[in-house]
Amino acid sequence: MKGFAMRLFHLGLDAHVVGDMSVPNLGDGDLLIVSAGPGDFATVSALIGVAKAARAKTLCVTAEPDGAAPRAANAIITIPAQTMARDTTAPSSTLPMGSLYEGALYVLFEMLILKLRERLSVTAVDMRSRHTNLE
Repeated sequence: MKGFAMRLFHLGLDAHVVGDMSVPNLGDGDLLIVSAGPGDFATVSALIGVAKAARAKTLCVTAEPDGAAPRAANAIITIPAQTMARDTTAPSSTLPMGSLYEGALYVLFEMLILKLRERLSVTAVDMRSRHTNLE
């Protein structure tokens, strides 16, 4: 999620990561994107509640669309990959716990960045110009 926010920033969008000190007040016109691979986490559901109270839209990325967090969100993206919800009862991967989901999440977000870059007409040079020089 943090890598996705960073790439959105590189595209020139106003993107922040929950928990960072520089996160502005969430409100009407904003979109909160959360990930709840196994369908719910108490913190994710709480964040969705805060966003809704602030009249922001919510998008939940998950492998379990019937979970509490995705059901509470305005929109859902389903990644059909193993998470901790099924890693012991119906494993589909030899990778542990939610590793398959996390890898698929990374690839999905990178593909979304490529599509957004094209749609927004942002060049590689534009993106590079927004990359930190404090490394």
